[in-house]
Amino acid sequence: MTGRPRTPIAVLVSGSGSNLQSILDASTGAGYAAEVVVVISDRPGVRGLQRAADAGVPAVVVAWGDYPDRDAFTMAVCDVAADHGAEGLILAGFMRILAPSALDRFPGRVVNIHPALLPAFPGAHGVAEAIAYGVKVSGVTVHFVDAEVDHGPIILQEPVPVRPDDTEETLHARIQQVEHRVYPEVVAAFAAGRLRIEGRHVQWEGT
Repeated sequence: MTGRPRTPIAVLVSGSGSNLQSILDASTGAGYAAEVVVVISDRPGVRGLQRAADAGVPAVVVAWGDYPDRDAFTMAVCDVAADHGAEGLILAGFMRILAPSALDRFPGRVVNIHPALLPAFPGAHGVAEAIAYGVKVSGVTVHFVDAEVDHGPIILQEPVPVRPDDTEETLHARIQQVEHRVYPEVVAAFAAGRLRIEGRHVQWEGT
């Protein structure tokens, strides 16, 4: 590949890793700005680890229960990422909250995706809460991570209509279709240095 070197990233997963797969698939394309150099999971045996292995990417388990507190766990995650040369952390269905030290190690370089239109319905149950609340529109938010949960500067949002007969499962499936399209685009822009944080706003610069 010619031109700008690809930016090495670590992808953090806790489950099936479908967003990870979308990034891995995109990274095989010519000119994609990011390279997944390691996949890190907080639990063993999840599908995301197998997806990494299938793609020839190192897969490392940093088990939550092996550490005395969030700070020690976060240090271990960041150490693994740094040891593999990662310059950014991409959270893709990662169900652990990292300690603020991750932001010191990777300032402005931690990105997360959330299945709701933040600031509405933060936390682990955003899809179920949207259904329960009766909203007509939910969606996807990709944002930089800051010290608060699901709070950092928003990079991209896309709405997903909520149908009258939606269940948590059917709405989540449609939200994931959007996630799988937009997350690789955001990761590529991040890796290419096209995202600039200005306070609470994120500016997309030209290619």
